[in-house]
Amino acid sequence: MSDLRRVEYNSAMPRRALIALSLVACTTALGRPARADLAPEEVGRVLRLPDTPSAHWVWVPDRVLRHSVLFDGDSGRMLGKVDSGMQISPKAPLWSRSRNEIYTVDTVYSRGHRGERKDFVVVYDATTLDVTRDIEIPPRSMDTGTGIALVGMLDGGRFIIVLNQSPGASVSIIDVERNLVTAEAQTQGCAGVFPAGPARFGMLCGDGTAIAIDLTGEGELGRIARSPRFFDPVADPVTEKGVRSGSTWWFVSFEGLMHEVDFETDEPTPKAPWPLFSASEAENEWRVGGAQHLAYHRATGRLYAVVHRGGPGSHKDPGPEIWVYDVATKRKLAELDTPNLIAAFIGPQVGFDSGSTTAKVVNFLLPNLGVHSIAVTQDDAPLLFYRHADLGAVGVMDALTGEHLRDIGEAGLSGTLLVVP
Repeated sequence: MSDLRRVEYNSAMPRRALIALSLVACTTALGRPARADLAPEEVGRVLRLPDTPSAHWVWVPDRVLRHSVLFDGDSGRMLGKVDSGMQISPKAPLWSRSRNEIYTVDTVYSRGHRGERKDFVVVYDATTLDVTRDIEIPPRSMDTGTGIALVGMLDGGRFIIVLNQSPGASVSIIDVERNLVTAEAQTQGCAGVFPAGPARFGMLCGDGTAIAIDLTGEGELGRIARSPRFFDPVADPVTEKGVRSGSTWWFVSFEGLMHEVDFETDEPTPKAPWPLFSASEAENEWRVGGAQHLAYHRATGRLYAVVHRGGPGSHKDPGPEIWVYDVATKRKLAELDTPNLIAAFIGPQVGFDSGSTTAKVVNFLLPNLGVHSIAVTQDDAPLLFYRHADLGAVGVMDALTGEHLRDIGEAGLSGTLLVVP
């Protein structure tokens, strides 16, 4: 394990510096002439995605530009994008390989930002990214800044579950095979969509329990089963930012306890929690934070967590490090520094490459703001993606060695979600 230099994080100063720097970058960009980087024979071409998605692709949703952009993690190239509606942040695009379709859940209003509301599951061809159809759903899909656990596709790709709030929580069940809503169910103070099979999903509840909901073969509501109480929602609540392997989900609490819940059994079965932080680490105020702060690689059983130093209430703060754990042994394996993303963000605007000497100077002089979100690919040579919510760049790291491989610049303006298809 590397011996890392610890740096106290001050969130106010970097944000002021970032705003000033962004204004300089935008002003400089406006004064530069446009570049024609494409050869004449490339202009006007219509590209198609391969029939088989790469394991190293990643969706980067943007809540300002209202779209989700697909990037190749190996080359950093943009491959395409899908638009979103008027919600706060785009919900996670869902990819059905068996149907070669991509699904998004969008909200629109008859007068742009006001008027009659309608919600849709928008269906895209996964090769051309053309919209093929819309499925109208109840106009109450839940909306949050992170967009995490608001939608989910059950195994097999037939049913999509959409979390609603108006103001009580419910779920809409959509059959994309028959293009219709099969049921809407009240969920009794429970929220989050956590797929756990072809006809089952879980939810976390405000009383410290979890429920599992079964569907019939036609997508109608079946059995609902509740777990015993396994966390204290007042003293140490768990976050909805869970990670999955099969029917098992892991959720971390604000104080760093890892809770494992198996949704395969008749009733959800929680296991005894275990701490991510030693007594000395907890005393030094290390804790999990950010917006999408966990990632899990199923084949190796490695859990990745964004961590920072901070007191109670700092659970949304970005982290300067990513700690790696072995879930089977409940042991920490490594501590990874997150490379500075500022140069990758402003470089394309002012005309320098993220690997240039100028970029190195910029990253040395300006503070590292850390990261809010991480996601890992599920192949034998996994990539770990990371982003800061207010920097339009995505970092790419070798998930097994921690080596910084590249940065993806011009990845948007603002957002927290990362989605590996």
